[in-house]
Amino acid sequence: MSQIKIGVLISGGGTNLQSIIDAVNNGQINASIEVVISNKSNAYGLERAKKNDIDALFINSKEYKDITEFNDEIIKQLKLRDVDLVVLAGYLKILTPEFISEYKNRIINIHPSLIPSFCGGGYYGERVHNAVLEKGVKVTGATVHFVDEGTDTGPIILQDVVKIDDDESLDSLKKKVLNIEHKILVKAIKLYCDDKLIIKNNKAIMKG
Repeated sequence: MSQIKIGVLISGGGTNLQSIIDAVNNGQINASIEVVISNKSNAYGLERAKKNDIDALFINSKEYKDITEFNDEIIKQLKLRDVDLVVLAGYLKILTPEFISEYKNRIINIHPSLIPSFCGGGYYGERVHNAVLEKGVKVTGATVHFVDEGTDTGPIILQDVVKIDDDESLDSLKKKVLNIEHKILVKAIKLYCDDKLIIKNNKAIMKG
């Protein structure tokens, strides 16, 4: 089967991006990363891309009339490179309905909790982990899912769990969750690239 062409959207340091780059480079994922796009000019993920000879683009939302024009430019850049799969790896901007429609069932996101807990509007980054610690739950984790028109409502591909210790800090919890994010994001992308996923009744099901 032919290689899947991936476009990765980021807003920050890009540690999840690095896990994808490493998995592509070592042959774990049958894909090529065609472009990394960030809405932040200083996102270190752009440097990670450049170090691996991957196109790295900063697209400034402030240069566009509205969110639709901004998203249209991202779509344009993805189409120029014939991208098959879009991966959101710590990307913090809104995707328009037009974007989601253009790449229906071809956008994967990583979220730092066990959806449907601690997700939806306002739950991103450290806010998720702070809410988890404030609630006092005993386990949390990470979820990889397809993106639909809702917020964290698309079909779930993979989840993994971490135990929360009584003396857990924000930093220690972030490290625990990030560690499993790297693993399940790579695994989910591999499943997609190996054509092992189907979507039925808003559920992502792995083929045998």
